Amino acid sequence: MSDATVSEPGHRLKPLTPAMLRELSVRSNLRGAAKSLCHYGLVVLVGALVWKVASTWGVLWALPLMAVQGYFVAFLFMALHETAHKTAFRSRGLNLAVGYPAGFIIGQPYEYYCLFHWDHHRYTQDPDKDPELIVGVKPTSDTQLAIAYSGLLQVAGRLRLMLGHAVTGKVVVPWIPENRRGIIVTEARAYAALYALLLVLSLWFSSALLLWVWIVPLIIGQFFLRPYLYAEHTGCERTRSAFQNTRTTYTGAVVKWVAWNMPYHVEHHAYPSIPFHALPKLNGIVDDEIVHRGRGYIRTTRETWAWFRRQRQSGT
Repeated sequence: MSDATVSEPGHRLKPLTPAMLRELSVRSNLRGAAKSLCHYGLVVLVGALVWKVASTWGVLWALPLMAVQGYFVAFLFMALHETAHKTAFRSRGLNLAVGYPAGFIIGQPYEYYCLFHWDHHRYTQDPDKDPELIVGVKPTSDTQLAIAYSGLLQVAGRLRLMLGHAVTGKVVVPWIPENRRGIIVTEARAYAALYALLLVLSLWFSSALLLWVWIVPLIIGQFFLRPYLYAEHTGCERTRSAFQNTRTTYTGAVVKWVAWNMPYHVEHHAYPSIPFHALPKLNGIVDDEIVHRGRGYIRTTRETWAWFRRQRQSGT
């Protein structure tokens, strides 16, 4: 049973005043730098611990730390997302400096994601135009649903797409404009070349460093990230209103910190120009207007899982 509450028929949402929107939309290089340095710093710190434990006592002893590392590495997606909006920093250059490595680490080319995500905001929950729905996994059994929640198919799919762009030099997905396709091909080839270089260097030096501190944790991290991402829109209405087609999930401080406040997802979709650090304040203003309200990610994941099963059983 869903925790969603529905606004009364005919009820009009209270918009922010222009002055409030201007105040909340102020971007900060300092806040962006603090968040980025802390997030990347945790990745480096936990990665060093993983390597120390794996080298000293063996890989099995490092598995718990790899799970922690996976959480931090996979959620670098949030750094990619915020910098794609150019709201992490006031400086465009700083947004790019943080966004490009985040995209490289999680296997999601930055320039491609910016265009993909732009159309997601333009056409949220439109099954014919929202890229997230177009490329989304459509499970036909509980086994496929479980695999979808692992996030592994999604990672494999975007890597396959990137390699296709790099090898063929062609980009045919509709959310990439004709005049941007050359950039996407160049980016894909640069990513592929760098990945190949790192693989060759790892083999040359017979080093498993990147495997244990990056690749395996990234795979583990998808088991945390994908249920989180499914919570954003799954089971919400297919309307143009961000207050109806998106879910805000009320969760603990740690999750909000690692996810760059994106559990406040209704707020983000309603006002995408507002940076991550102002979303809690925005929530205090618009909270009464939110339709879909998740109560923690464990409970919300049960609800999204049940929604997928109902969709499959009804044949929609």
